[in-house]
Formats: sequence, structure tokens, C-alpha cells
Amino acid sequence: MWIFLHALLLIAAWLGIAYCFLAFWTTVKFHFHNRKTPAGDFTPPVSILKPLCGLDPHGYESLRSHCIQDYPDYEIIFGVAAPDDPAVAAVERLITEFPELSMRLVVCSNVFGMNFKISNLLQMLPEARHPYLVINDSDIGVPRDYLRKVVGPLHNRGVGTVTCLYRGVASQNIGSRLELMAIEGDFIPGVLFAREIEKGIHFAMGSTMALHRDVLERIGGLASVADYLADDYELGHRVWDAGLEIVLADCIVDHYLPRYSWADFFQHQLRWARTVRSCRPEGYAGLILTFALPWSVLSFATAPSILGLSVVVISVVLRSMMAVASGYLVLRDLRVFANLWLIPVRDFVSLAIWILSYAGSHIVWRGNKFELANGKLRPA
Repeated sequence: MWIFLHALLLIAAWLGIAYCFLAFWTTVKFHFHNRKTPAGDFTPPVSILKPLCGLDPHGYESLRSHCIQDYPDYEIIFGVAAPDDPAVAAVERLITEFPELSMRLVVCSNVFGMNFKISNLLQMLPEARHPYLVINDSDIGVPRDYLRKVVGPLHNRGVGTVTCLYRGVASQNIGSRLELMAIEGDFIPGVLFAREIEKGIHFAMGSTMALHRDVLERIGGLASVADYLADDYELGHRVWDAGLEIVLADCIVDHYLPRYSWADFFQHQLRWARTVRSCRPEGYAGLILTFALPWSVLSFATAPSILGLSVVVISVVLRSMMAVASGYLVLRDLRVFANLWLIPVRDFVSLAIWILSYAGSHIVWRGNKFELANGKLRPA
């Protein structure tokens, strides 16, 4: 029995090592082949839609970064569900600070569907004056050339959506730093690996969705995803299904992470895992073969040997290389080096979350409890 278990764990470890090597290779390839390009001269008027719910960490600073864009003509539409939302004060401060910039605050008092972010966007969209739209999450900070970088590729009408890679900006507590390593050590390499094997990216990320109104109407509009949790994934996938290209912008944005308690971190990771499982069930099931480090350690524990120890060392080295390639080469984040020691903790937690994600379909999102069914939200 132990021999069979050891052999099974060893095979899983080697498959995980193969994945880590391929993810490392595709990440390095992306870094060297994705040469920086000028922002370009395509600068049509743009409407930025910012749905808000409370004030995220560094909330004012991240919102302000949208107000200082090196871009000739744009407006910002902010949306909140209630007039007493904590984000309202920050928006009013920005409107006072930048009187020359067109900004409006929309109180979205109606509810259309279970996804409250999309519900807000449906009420904000009629306020937008321009045909080109940029939608991003409330906790995203952007560089000054952001609009030029994300709108420029839309000059090619074969491009349906432009999206962005993002780096985490963590607080100093352990939950926030583990979330940072989830982004830089797992998610970004996974995105670039999927992009390589699928010959393109087939989904968008909430960090940025830039598109033309015509494209949004062509894929069914925002109302068609009003009950989906992963609205960014759904919209992007529908753009790809429509035969249009999804482009990664030559731009990295910042995703500000809260000070997660262990309970908050666990809830967030479980929600993320069940969301991915609901969106991409086959791909999510295949993640069982990517946990190189946990499988190699468990294999060594069942039958200690020099060979088993070598597999553990190879796993640690490749996981570190994968995180550095993503965090330092692609995202240009030096903090990845200080957080490498968290990789073993992150990987064992990830395996536990992966297993628990199959134990139910309930999630907690912004304090509300839901049940996920085929990607859609239902009240729990």
C-alpha cells in the first residue's frame, strides 16, 4: 500500500515539476518577446467606468491615479449603490481637486441581478458619453500612460478587448503577503501558460477591460452577465467566442491588497477557487497536477531517500524560479524576493483550498453569502 502511494505521489510530483518548468519557460518567453512598444497616436475620447463599494486600501490614491492620465480627452463615471457609501467622500474630494476633468458620481439605487458590480455598471453606462469604454476594479492603481496603453490596441477593429496583467501591493500581514504570492507565483504564470498553449488569451481580467460599445452590444451587453460572479471572465470569453482578439496591454497595474485575517484570506481564496472551478471546470481539475512542492514533500515523507530529497529540492528551485520570473521579470516587483520563503506555505494552503473547493458551492463576497451554480450567483 505504502509503495503504491509513494509511487503515485512521486508521479504527481514529477508532473508538477514539468508544469513548473513549462510555466517558467512561458513566463520568461513572454518577458523577452513582449518588447515595449510606443503608446501610439490612437487616442479617441474614452469613458472610464469605476464601480465602487466601500473604500479599498489606498483607495483615494488608486482613484486619483485615473485623474492624472496623459490622455487628451476622457471622463470618469463613478458608481455607488447608496449615497452613504464610504467611497463617496473620496470621489467628492477628487471632483474638487480636478475641476477641469469631467467626473460624475452615479448613485445606483436599483438592483439588476446578483452581481452588484454589474448592477452598478448597468446604471452607470447610460451616463457615459463616449463609444470607447474602460472598466476596471475599484482597487486598481494605474500609471500615467495607462489609457494610451489600453486604448491604443483598439485601433485594430479585430481586437475586441484589451486587458492588463497586475501586480499585488500587499500590506505587511501574512494573509496579504500570501495573497501577493498567489498572484505573482501562481496566477500570472498560469495566465501566461494558458496564453501560450491556447494560442492567445481567451478571457479578460477585472484589472482592465477596454472595449468599444459595439463590441459590448455584440456579445449581449452587461445585462447578460448580471448574475455571473466572474463577470470579467464571462465578458472576455464571449468576446473571444465572437471571433475577436483579446490583447494583453503593454502595461502593468497595481492591485492593492487588504490586511487579510486568516479567516478573510481563507474565505477569499475559497471564493476564488470555486469561481475558477465554475468557469473552467476541466482546467481547474487539472490543477491537481501542478502542486509540485506538496506532492514531492509528501512523496519523500512516505519513503525518505536521496532521490526523494532531490525531487523536493528541484521542486523548491523551480517554484522559486517561476515566482521570480513572474514577479521580477514580468511584473517588475522586487518585493517578490523577500516573499519567496512563503512559497511552501502558499503551496500547501493552495492544495488544501483546491480539495475544499469541491466540498461545496457556497461563497462569501463582500459580506454576502451566495451559492454558485454554473458560474451564476444565487442567494445562499
